[in-house]
This record gives sequence, structure tokens and C-alpha cells, in this order.
Amino acid sequence: MPACFGFFNGKGGVGKTSLCANTGGLLAAGGYRVLLLDFDPQANLCRDLGFVKEDGVPLFSALLSGSAPPIIQNVGGRENLDIVPGGPAMFDLAAVMVSRQQRQGGKRLGQLLLAMLLQVAADYDVIIFDTPPTDLTIIEAVMEVVHAVVIPIRADDASLDGMETIAGQFSAARDGDPERNLPAVNPQLQLGGICLFGVSSRATKLDATIREAVEEMIGDSAPTFESRIRTMETTAFDARRQGLLVHELEERSAGETASRIAALRKGTKPKDLMLSRNASGLAEDYSNLTREILVRMSTITAERASA
Repeated sequence: MPACFGFFNGKGGVGKTSLCANTGGLLAAGGYRVLLLDFDPQANLCRDLGFVKEDGVPLFSALLSGSAPPIIQNVGGRENLDIVPGGPAMFDLAAVMVSRQQRQGGKRLGQLLLAMLLQVAADYDVIIFDTPPTDLTIIEAVMEVVHAVVIPIRADDASLDGMETIAGQFSAARDGDPERNLPAVNPQLQLGGICLFGVSSRATKLDATIREAVEEMIGDSAPTFESRIRTMETTAFDARRQGLLVHELEERSAGETASRIAALRKGTKPKDLMLSRNASGLAEDYSNLTREILVRMSTITAERASA
């Protein structure tokens, strides 16, 4: 398996999908062969990457039948960036797995996921999962196959509560759960880190408070990444509306600025296609965070190889 991690939080709206798309896109732009897997039934990765939303049936079927995953290659014309699209069909996965195991036992969903993934894993350098906030069946399955868990949080108590939920799932996957008679399914699983998302670049006191709360909750078992994704609503809106990643929007924004200046010089009204004037700050945030995650995953992968 190549370096493999996922973004997890028991609360929605904390940036999992945006982080998955943008870190994956930056790694692919840097020459890494990247596979994204959209395991959130809402399938919002399609908005960030600019492809038509699917129903999730091909992924659902591949998991249950043991066939290779459905892959969109070079999604949106982005070389080295492939995706396994999800969709609403994934809402039914938990019920189907419970029914199958009650009838005939059989493999866990995590085992089915690993078998599917291993059919294509050799083609990639990095594999990244986007996960749902509340579907514990899917969360448990993904934690069974990834090397590390990355937890994004916002500056609110609900995000911290969501992190606490994921920490419990993490412990069960790595160490087992005696109360539910569940074995450890991924003893080498590690906490990759905590990412602060949607935090103002000027909110230094708030930043420190969140970091202290995280450290009290999880101790020294995972770093809180120094890089944070600041709040820039217009940039995020423009990116999703146009199906662009933030570093791609930065390039587009520079071109539109030049066109706007040229129009003003001619005395004509400029055509504003975007709300944001400058995406460079947010693009830099994602670039810095991606670099930190890459360094962390290199350490985790090396430790697994030597274990």
C-alpha cells in the first residue's frame, strides 16, 4: 500500500471535502500519482473537482462484488489525479452489511474495502479518503485500511465533540473495543494530525485556545499542524462554483485581474466573473498544510515499513 490517509470528523462542515480535494490536487500537481476516494454519500468532491455528480452505485457494487473500483482518471484534466466517485447509494451500505453478516457472517466492510483497493493500489503514490461525519460503518471500514487519520476542526465546541467521536473510533480500530467484543483491526493506525480549518489568520488567541483544547483531549499522540486554513468565504465560493481547486483559482484570479485593469484602461466596464479578488492567501495555506501532511505521512510510512 502507498501512503494512505483520510480526513475524519464526527461533525459535518469542518472542511474534510475541501481538504481532500485541495491537498490531493496539490500533490498531483507536484508529480505524485494520487487517488481520491469519495466515501461520503453526499459526494461533494464533485463540486470541488468540477465533474458531474454520480449516484455511487458503481462503488457500492464494487465493494460488495470484490471487483476493481470505478475510477475517473485525470479528473477535470488534472494529470496524476484520479478519483473513485461516491454518491447516495452509499447511504445503504450499512444496512446491507448488517443484513449480510446476520444471514451468513462473512467479511467486514473494511476487509472488502482493502481487497478492492489492493487491485489498484500499486498505481498510486498517495491514497486519500473523504469520509462522512456520521456513518460509523463507513468510518470504521476506512480506518481499517488507512495508515493515518487527519482530523480537521473549526473554532467551535461541536467540532471538538466531533473530534472526540473520531478519537473513540480510532482507539477501537487500533486497540480493539472489549465492551463490544471487537478486535483491533488496524494495530499500526496512527493519528496523522489535527488541522485548524476556517480560522481567521488574525485570531491568534483563538488559535492558541483551540490547540490547548486539542492537546488536552488527545495528549501527545498527534501533532496539531502549524499551518491552518483561514476563512475566505468568497474564494471558497468561487472555487466550488467553478469546479476549481484553490491554487487553480489563484491562477484564474490573476488573469481576471489583468483583464479588469485592461478594461478600466479602455474605459469599459469590466466583467467580474468571480467574487474574490485574490486567492493567493488561501492557496498558500493549502500549500503549507499539504507540505506538512506529506512530511508526516513520509514518517508514518517509514515507521510502518520498519515495524
